Amino acid sequence: MGDAGNAAWMLTSASLVFLMTPGVAFFYGGMVRAKAVLNMLMLSTAALAVTGVVWTFWGWSIAYAGTDIGGIFGDPATGFLLKDTMVATNGVWGSVDGGSDAAYPPSINVAFQVTFAMITVALITGALAERIKFSTWMIFVALWITFVYAPMAHMVWNGGLLSPDGAISQAIGAQAHDFAGGTVVHINAAVAALVTVLIIGKRKGFPKEPFRPHNVPFVMLGAFLLWFGWFGFNAGSAFAANGTAGYTWVSTTAATSAATLGWLFTEKIRSGHYTAMGAASGMVAGLVAITPAADVVSPLWAMVLGLIAGILCCFAVGLKFKLGYDDSLDVVGVHGVGGLTGTVLVGFFAQDTGLFAGGDYKQLLVQIVIALVAILYSGVLTAIISFALEKTVGWRVTEAQEVGGVDLADQGERAYDFAGTASSILKGVK
Repeated sequence: MGDAGNAAWMLTSASLVFLMTPGVAFFYGGMVRAKAVLNMLMLSTAALAVTGVVWTFWGWSIAYAGTDIGGIFGDPATGFLLKDTMVATNGVWGSVDGGSDAAYPPSINVAFQVTFAMITVALITGALAERIKFSTWMIFVALWITFVYAPMAHMVWNGGLLSPDGAISQAIGAQAHDFAGGTVVHINAAVAALVTVLIIGKRKGFPKEPFRPHNVPFVMLGAFLLWFGWFGFNAGSAFAANGTAGYTWVSTTAATSAATLGWLFTEKIRSGHYTAMGAASGMVAGLVAITPAADVVSPLWAMVLGLIAGILCCFAVGLKFKLGYDDSLDVVGVHGVGGLTGTVLVGFFAQDTGLFAGGDYKQLLVQIVIALVAILYSGVLTAIISFALEKTVGWRVTEAQEVGGVDLADQGERAYDFAGTASSILKGVK
């Protein structure tokens, strides 16, 4: 049933990646106005809860357990309700035997992989902030995990079309490389976010009114939690407690540090300040960019990659104002640009295969092609899902509810009792 050390590390990694979704909740929650913070936290809650159910029923099977269908997805029946992985022995549930070559019990892989699905769909919420119905979001999560995320995971990580052994890699003559989710997680989520934003429209007042973060310490807390959780995200993707896991911990930190500095220096030149918001965003940009490359770039190239991502993403977050799309919390600018940057730069910096590190053009070509296919697949499927929801149940709260605050409209609660606090102060004065 595998090595106990590997099993312990992978369970720890799964727990670290799970923590990333609450990290996203705080990161995004601090960025919105006070009247929408609870809704942002709840959207991440739905990402956890709905994905957990869908994954258990059929998501795992589509991504990893089912018989391959066209290199795009696995059948949903083989691993339905985890029947391929879980077994009861003498009345106690556990894992099927993974065989003598298994690094850890297969049940642990179910746990690890579901946390990736959870964080990926949660990332999309940042683009939709302050204006969507919670009920519509829950339906979207179920459909998106089923038809977009699970097939994409199958294509990249389970021998499908975009995998190192897939048809695209074979045709080009180089193995596609996405270590921990440049395509599956970040490009996928960012494209879905952009498509959905274009369908549901802008917040009232965008871009003329200021939409300032209501709690910058929340944003910083979320960024720190994401960095901490990313050690499970990247180092856990070594699937063993080994030297590769150790190195990806190091490369992740080096790239993220460089990206944070790159963002801050760019911001200082542009605005004259090193802001906390910039530091938090730079951290995430670096984490995103190193994700597909963490195991194949040297320490130097990891820092160069991070620096490039920090600078590019700092400029990219302003695109929404120039192009007129309301990506509320910069999912496209950070995760889309960062994920695309990291995925493509594998083609330049990967040891022995990258253009600058001993290889030829083929690694770069295959990285560009898999990124484009991921964009196309996510964009088309998400457009179908989001458009169908718009025409049936509807995405938006009413204008009056948006102005009054989506927290009251959907949750019936306020994050902060300003009226009660003011009343208490006045009573104390009297």
